[in-house]
Amino acid sequence: MRRRSAISLTPLIDVVFILLVFFMLASSFMNWRVLELGIARPGGDGVTGAMLVELRQDGLRLSGVEIAEDRLIQNLSARFAEDPAQRILVKPGQGVPLQRAVDLIERIGAAGGRDVSFVTAAGGT
Repeated sequence: MRRRSAISLTPLIDVVFILLVFFMLASSFMNWRVLELGIARPGGDGVTGAMLVELRQDGLRLSGVEIAEDRLIQNLSARFAEDPAQRILVKPGQGVPLQRAVDLIERIGAAGGRDVSFVTAAGGT
């Protein structure tokens, strides 16, 4: 009767560790861009003098007046030239994708906006 030779797990463990090290070194652990935004509620403190930008599915409104996005950015850029501390409140409407709101906030920031906040519904977050 012939004895079976034992299968060694050492080569398998070595391969697993080599793959682990490879993927750890090949992965990127850099910090993702973080949006540091305040959350404002209508009627709350600090909204006096702020400009309200409503982001709806059918377009944009600046202080209640419909406006094209390029024109909005031009208006805000001119306003930031006069008052760099101008506060902007962005209120996304029902059903508006979050990415669209983030893109708008990035464009406002690129135009010179430093104080940009989301406005949430009363009682919500």
